[in-house]
Amino acid sequence: MTLLIFLHFLLLGLRVIDCTTDTWRRCTDMLPLDLLSFVLERDTSKLVPGVNMKQAGGVRGVSFSSPHTSMSFPSSQLLVNCDLLPKQFSIVVTLKVSSSAPKSNEYIFSLTEPKKGEKTGVGEEEEDNNEEDILERGVSGKEQHGNREEERRVKSNEEPGRVILGLRFSKNHLHFLLKGHRGVVDHWVFRGTRLDDNQWHTLLLVVGSHHVRLTVDCNSPLEMVPSGPFPPDLNIQGARFHIGSRGRWKGLYSGLLRQLVLVPGSDATHYICPSSDPQLAVLSVPPLLSDLSVIESEGDSHVTSYVIEERVSVGTERLCSKTLQGQMWFNPLSKGLYLCDGTVWITVLEDHKRLDYVSEHQVLPTSSETHDIEVFQLTGLGFQLYQNISTYEALAWRHFSIGKKVYLVVSNSGGGPDKRKQTENDFSVIYKWSKRRKLFVRFQTLQTHCARDWEAFQINKQTYLAVANHRQGDTNHTIDSVIYRWNRLTKSFEVHQMLRTSGAYDWEFFTVGPYHFLVVANAFDGVTTSVDSVIYVWVNGSFQVFQTIKTFCATDWEMFQIGSRVFLVVANGHRLQGNGPSQYAINSTIYELDMIGQLFVRFQDIVTYSAVDWEFFSLGEEYFLVVANSFNGESYSLNSVLYRWQGYEGFVPVHWLPTIGCSDWEFFSSKGESYLIYSSAKAPLAKIFKLKTY
Repeated sequence: MTLLIFLHFLLLGLRVIDCTTDTWRRCTDMLPLDLLSFVLERDTSKLVPGVNMKQAGGVRGVSFSSPHTSMSFPSSQLLVNCDLLPKQFSIVVTLKVSSSAPKSNEYIFSLTEPKKGEKTGVGEEEEDNNEEDILERGVSGKEQHGNREEERRVKSNEEPGRVILGLRFSKNHLHFLLKGHRGVVDHWVFRGTRLDDNQWHTLLLVVGSHHVRLTVDCNSPLEMVPSGPFPPDLNIQGARFHIGSRGRWKGLYSGLLRQLVLVPGSDATHYICPSSDPQLAVLSVPPLLSDLSVIESEGDSHVTSYVIEERVSVGTERLCSKTLQGQMWFNPLSKGLYLCDGTVWITVLEDHKRLDYVSEHQVLPTSSETHDIEVFQLTGLGFQLYQNISTYEALAWRHFSIGKKVYLVVSNSGGGPDKRKQTENDFSVIYKWSKRRKLFVRFQTLQTHCARDWEAFQINKQTYLAVANHRQGDTNHTIDSVIYRWNRLTKSFEVHQMLRTSGAYDWEFFTVGPYHFLVVANAFDGVTTSVDSVIYVWVNGSFQVFQTIKTFCATDWEMFQIGSRVFLVVANGHRLQGNGPSQYAINSTIYELDMIGQLFVRFQDIVTYSAVDWEFFSLGEEYFLVVANSFNGESYSLNSVLYRWQGYEGFVPVHWLPTIGCSDWEFFSSKGESYLIYSSAKAPLAKIFKLKTY
């Protein structure tokens, strides 16, 4: 028996099992976070207190006259839904340090823990008075020489539990601070960087689990390797960013700062290097510093006056009024660009949803094991309808429409109550929606042979149904599968074309430009699962062979597009040859359409475990595939895997979802939320997972 669900009934009318757990969320796969813009653009009518704008060499930057609280903010305002520092991240800084800079340590920025009774701002000069002496006398660790500058790792007497992450400067040394194991703050000192030459420099610091790498002006990087990996679980809940300081007078940065960007979960080298102007390589510079028409005094001195030609303001929520009409606003939290029309903000560009994590949302008890789920909507009915339909070893449902009429077709793999006749008299049934009775009623019966799947599609405004006939009798797998066409006069489906298949399991129809394709998943020819699956193309009113692809008990094809690229992914079930053992851990393969060669070529192999279904979906501008792993040779309880598109890397695993005999995945959305539901062929349940986005 299969499971038939109406979308809103699924969400509103069934028992919910709350499986919410307190899980730590890591900041990964986020957009670059412009820390400097975030504090400078809160009020675009003036510079924030404690900040002065200056110009040097025709380039603008800011200096700090005090550690004002406006230059500090909770990390949660930018690192939304993040509890842990990412295992990899990058920091991009553009700065200018005078040759007469003080010898004491000056913080470019810091991320600090919350502390009971902590004073914010000023008045803590007395702390860390001996820090520089201890730093100079306490040098220890491995030195590296040769073509590189001297690099050393030293222990710091930073107050334990305060600094989580920091970057500071002392004369011509750059210090990277990171809270290590047992709460001890470690220093990584890049000596001889020669930044105090009164010139602009762009620094790129890349932190991985096993290295710290510094690149200055896109030159050859300096790299240090720790004796052990960095802690993978640095908690940043309640932490605060301080720009240009550590939140106190001591350590206030005295140079100019033009760019400060944090890139969570990524190596930002390819973002800025190589560069035509490596000393001023740009990832994200505040508009206040890049969009000004500046009137400067003689020489390289302070800017005494400037004209703000404001194009885009940056910051958190603000009111749109007539005085701001025509003003554009960028919200770094929602990653949205908006235009004020004098009353409200109109969306110009808005960042799409990104997947954060997946949580179990709901368990649906079923009367038996289930092989397939079909999710759809019917309008105007309150979305409360639920209907049981008698089926005979049903394996798949398909929903389709002809004009305004709504239909369902079920693939029965058994013939009916009389088991002795089922191999010769299999029938699948088409049901039509009755608006009067508000039920699906039997409409047409079609003879099938252990039907595994139905596919509905339209070509030139004609409606077609294709059935995947799996076998006739117990041993004959090489039989005809049938394509039916809707006859508008008789108002019924009639045979249009027969296609020879071998243990057919699935049909997938898709269109590329003016061409229509139909691909069959052939699973077994009676001897082996190593058989050709066939892609057909529509030519002159019928399907003809376009390409054959060797598959191994193919159970599903899924077509998807990313941009202009066209892909097909096959679910390979297992390898079987004669009386030999079956192999369940095998590759399922993604193929890409070569437009020039006019054929599908292998793009990526993914190890699966008796895979029976793929489901493709997108969230915003991110693309995903989820596979139904059903059996590993020993157990039906195993993880099905969610993969995310990573460009040239292809699809990479991002979430492992516990399933039991998973037989089908469906993606759907309701009221702005996104979900995945799977059916189980080995347990009387189906389960819904909620896709948490940010």
